[in-house]
Amino acid sequence: MNTPVPAAADIGAIPAHAVDAAAAHLRDILSIAVEHRPAHGALVVFDTRCDLARALTEGYRRTLPEALFIDFDTVGPDEVLAAFRRMAPSGLVVLVQSTNFRLEAFRIRVELFKLGLKVIEHVHLSRMPGAQGEHYIESLAYDPAYYRGTGRALKALIDHAGSGTVYSGSANPLVFGSRFEPAKLNVGDYSEMNNVGGQFPIGEVFTEAQDLEAVNGEVRVHVFGDTAYMVNRPEVPVTLVIERGRVVGTRDATPEFEHVLEMIRADEGEVWVRELGFGMNRAFTAERRVNDIGTYERMCGIHLSLGAKHGVYPKPGFKRKDARYHIDIFAVTEAVYLDDRQVYKDGQWAV
Repeated sequence: MNTPVPAAADIGAIPAHAVDAAAAHLRDILSIAVEHRPAHGALVVFDTRCDLARALTEGYRRTLPEALFIDFDTVGPDEVLAAFRRMAPSGLVVLVQSTNFRLEAFRIRVELFKLGLKVIEHVHLSRMPGAQGEHYIESLAYDPAYYRGTGRALKALIDHAGSGTVYSGSANPLVFGSRFEPAKLNVGDYSEMNNVGGQFPIGEVFTEAQDLEAVNGEVRVHVFGDTAYMVNRPEVPVTLVIERGRVVGTRDATPEFEHVLEMIRADEGEVWVRELGFGMNRAFTAERRVNDIGTYERMCGIHLSLGAKHGVYPKPGFKRKDARYHIDIFAVTEAVYLDDRQVYKDGQWAV
């Protein structure tokens, strides 16, 4: 079932030096982040539908020479499921997906975790063609001192802060006049977690206000996720006016952004602001973007979510069955304060 190594030309538009970088970054993820050991066994399920998927697969061939490689498009679902179930606990499964693999009702990552397996998942790679593929590869670089050190420092400050402020160039900053929910880390350290791995690239600390109605002010949005989960960048940042945790007005909104707001209001009645995300991945900036919103979410800076949906932090009055939307928006991030301490300046975290 192992498929042959593709020729260099089969990588397509991804240059050879980027494939070399991918292999180096994946080696660090494997050894440091998920602590994979060859004796535990590894399975890589991949497709060859886009250049980035082929480049990452080649990177894994170089770093996991002992692994079993399965081309998802050349076998049946039963063969893939059987290969999963042959893996021993603590083994590693890597999923390299141009879109995302469908195995009927099988929720791949959740079910693999139930089997005691480590998981590295790359999804929607076909949304990031050309130079975006190189940005994606750069985003896989794993610096444990930065991610774990800065990530844990941010979490400690968030968890002890009584308030927070985001300055995005508007006359009125966005003020979180409340303590925050215990922050969650996505920094490649799974030592205190039940499961090892997840979707890559990584780099985020996230929380939300304990009192959602204590969020007031304005925020300028340079990118938002559209209805196809793609990055949409208006020519002029959209200004949101937020009162008591809800969007009550806009300036410079595009028709596409207004459509997102109308969609949320139609199904949820009002537009809540929930997640406060501290993105840490330095490969992505306001200028260096990728199309896939789930990947770009790690961008170094602040992102928020619109809509009532946030399963990590249950809140009174928010019923899971009624909360339908979690739309990521990205703030022009000039400065961020937790209480009186500035934690973001000059385009980077300062903790």
